[in-house]
Amino acid sequence: MSADTLMPSPTEPGLFQQALTLEPADNQRLANLCGHLDEHLRQIERRLGVEIGNRGNRFQVGGSRDAVRLTIAVLEALYDATAGEPLEPEQVHLFLQEAGADALDAPLARDEEPDEILIRTKRGTIRGRGANQQRYLWNIRHHDINFGVGPAGTGKTYLAVACAVDALERNEVRRLVLVRPAVEAGERLGFLPGDLVQKIDPYLRPLYDALYEMLGFERVARLMERNVIEVAPLAFMRGRTLNDAFIILDEAQNTTVEQMKMFLTRIGFGSTAVVTGDISQVDLPRGVTSGLRQVLEVLKDVEGISTTLFQPRDVVRHPLVQRIVMAYETFENRKED
Repeated sequence: MSADTLMPSPTEPGLFQQALTLEPADNQRLANLCGHLDEHLRQIERRLGVEIGNRGNRFQVGGSRDAVRLTIAVLEALYDATAGEPLEPEQVHLFLQEAGADALDAPLARDEEPDEILIRTKRGTIRGRGANQQRYLWNIRHHDINFGVGPAGTGKTYLAVACAVDALERNEVRRLVLVRPAVEAGERLGFLPGDLVQKIDPYLRPLYDALYEMLGFERVARLMERNVIEVAPLAFMRGRTLNDAFIILDEAQNTTVEQMKMFLTRIGFGSTAVVTGDISQVDLPRGVTSGLRQVLEVLKDVEGISTTLFQPRDVVRHPLVQRIVMAYETFENRKED
């Protein structure tokens, strides 16, 4: 194995690139290293924030100085491992952990503008409106667990679904899992017809609407038949481990502390989770602590987890919605004073 000298990128100021030649040039081992549809390379790219190109046994890595050096070391170690066993995403994850990938997970500074994320769907291109939405999309792309918290109309759920569809289309995940707590918001679920899944189905309508818009009604129906898109009431999540999945927990303000902990510990290898909610609209019984409210405090200093806090000014619906949200916020603040 031989690596060229680390060089500044000729096109991207502040970035570097380095070439690596893996020896011996064994096609079976190289396919093992790259994974199905290059899934192992994509996993390394997402984790370390680099770009990897390859032709045969010649690899080109671009990114920050430290990330490029770490990527070269990981590729060499993984290629050594291919001599004895087939690689799985779980092993790639463990190699990255042992190599110190978490040390590169520096959170985006509040005053630093994230690169704009564009998501292309059959209905057009989706982009964040304003700095907070752009930061939210950037966070989802660069973290395995993400919280989007704020008032209605700020795009939390819609953008999460857009990222999920994008990950599915790019074969970064194998399925989408839509989760919601079965909590009544003034209505009685027991009077609705059907089993628990059918009772909770109408409550997931915002997720369905976004999926229909981005994928089309017929394709969504086919994917649901094949369980590529799965609707899972939160109560059904206990005991499961979700690998290679994009999981959205909507209306998370209505989870209990125990449910939130249970949900977050379901996350498996190659998965991304987005938790959305509005802590000003909790429908739990009086005296029950919202799991979302508590988890924001518990995990605030944990690396690798992102939190995007939306404000009334981020509302992107009808202008009256923004005014209504702000009026309620002002009223609640006066009550507390």
